[in-house]
Amino acid sequence: MKKPDPKLERLNRLGVLNPHPERVRAPWFQSGEFFDANDLIQVKYEMLRHVSIGGASKAEAAALFGVSRPTFYQAEAAFARDGLAGLIPRQRGPKGAHKLNADVMAFVERHVEGDGPIHARALAEQIETELGISVHPRSIERAMARKKKL
Repeated sequence: MKKPDPKLERLNRLGVLNPHPERVRAPWFQSGEFFDANDLIQVKYEMLRHVSIGGASKAEAAALFGVSRPTFYQAEAAFARDGLAGLIPRQRGPKGAHKLNADVMAFVERHVEGDGPIHARALAEQIETELGISVHPRSIERAMARKKKL
């Protein structure tokens, strides 16, 4: 049985583990000494550097480092905007309960306190009927649990 690599575990935990290190064809990444194809930030940085310093075309660099051209352009823009920190992957999608704003939560609290216990499914239907917002019942349950923690 192979012993787990602590660096790979750490890269994975930090969200910067390259999902396809086998696609990186740059020769200096093949030795495994300094350059690590598993380190997504290092791969993106070296790809940008290969274009900027090495004079390679963007399409060549994207292919050499195993990423798509749109990924190259995203990395280039993120690096120009935020420096090295811009190469850290960010969470996609909504960052929180964006539909459950203060008005909707006040509506939820009024109905929970006034009528006693109410099921999240029935509450979601009321929110859609009265406020015109479609909210999943589980989102309501999570929001109420967060509120109880505070």
